Amino acid sequence: MIALHPARVWSAGEGVRESLSVLVDGRRIAKIAPRGAFSAADESIELPGCTLLPGLMDLHSHLFLHPYNETAWDDQVLKESEAYRTVRAVNHARATLAAGFTSLRDLGTEGAGYADVALKRAIAEGLTPGPRLFVATRAIVATGSYGPARRNFRPDCCCPQGAEEASGIDEVVRAVRHQASHGADWIKLYADYRAGPDGETVPTFSIDEMRAAADAAHGLGRPVAAHATSDEGMRRSALAGVDTIEHGYGGTEATFALMQLKGIAYLPTLMAAQSISLYRGEYVPGGSPSARMAEAARAFARARAAGVVIGCGSDVGVFAHGENLGELQAMAKLGMGAEETLAAATAVNAAILRRADELGRVREGFLADLVAVDGDPLGDLAALAKPRFVMKNGIRVD
Repeated sequence: MIALHPARVWSAGEGVRESLSVLVDGRRIAKIAPRGAFSAADESIELPGCTLLPGLMDLHSHLFLHPYNETAWDDQVLKESEAYRTVRAVNHARATLAAGFTSLRDLGTEGAGYADVALKRAIAEGLTPGPRLFVATRAIVATGSYGPARRNFRPDCCCPQGAEEASGIDEVVRAVRHQASHGADWIKLYADYRAGPDGETVPTFSIDEMRAAADAAHGLGRPVAAHATSDEGMRRSALAGVDTIEHGYGGTEATFALMQLKGIAYLPTLMAAQSISLYRGEYVPGGSPSARMAEAARAFARARAAGVVIGCGSDVGVFAHGENLGELQAMAKLGMGAEETLAAATAVNAAILRRADELGRVREGFLADLVAVDGDPLGDLAALAKPRFVMKNGIRVD
């Protein structure tokens, strides 16, 4: 048994509690009691001046991608082998865990097959350090709508795609079952993409196709995440019965109200909008937001006004792994309070994952996914930047 002695403990809905110690027994939190109650623990860890929190979570990640200003997305998919990308993903997972993010939902390997299932297993078996993974394998796209875009290559060229293609109800349902059989925890659908005549974003699946996919996934016990940046893509996703909508930059008040009514969670991926703007020279850190960032900010405000459940999902992989904290800071910059932001990255995300009974809080009986940081992150989220202590599943991360 390990006794942790921080200056304070924070958990969503419970505020900051001082002079408490936390006893970890195996994988779980056994007891929380006044400081000094666990003198018989096998190991005692002093965390003076620290705040102990639940392990953080990022529910929109891509461990098999790295920043596009290092290597373009097309080149990663077409020129980097699955083995090479897996080696990179191992390092990305290690950096993420060291940053205090103990759980990730990985929403597509982007051309690296089912390597996320293997990485999840390797982490779970202790072969390599990393966060607890919830994986979506290949993701599902409408035929001819994704990338690398075939129009950019010779028509007789074999062009691998970054996701599994499907058309029509039968093929879409088959793709859902195919990915579930290979180990997908979540099913990801691309409701829209840059498939218009001039590369503009258009809906790519019909409502009937998406509804059939969602029904098949739910029948197999898998929730559904929908990539949707346009209002129509979001509307179709909501009507089809998905569980989360990713990005949502073009969402209207009416569509966010529909999401709230149907209990669909929103992952805003503000850091993706910022990072792409930076790479394209549309934004300079500290300067005025780009048009893309301003659109994302308006969507975020509409979602909050509508009372939509908002989790923390950054689209990390577009930017560097281990820098997931940027999404929390971006949400706070747009008006979300520090406590609400921390809740989004802990208890709210746990509920989105259907794991609210054992993740996302510092509570007796919960899994011992914990992070301790110097100072008070409720006063300044930057305190989360360099965790002093990280524990996942009751095991201290060195």
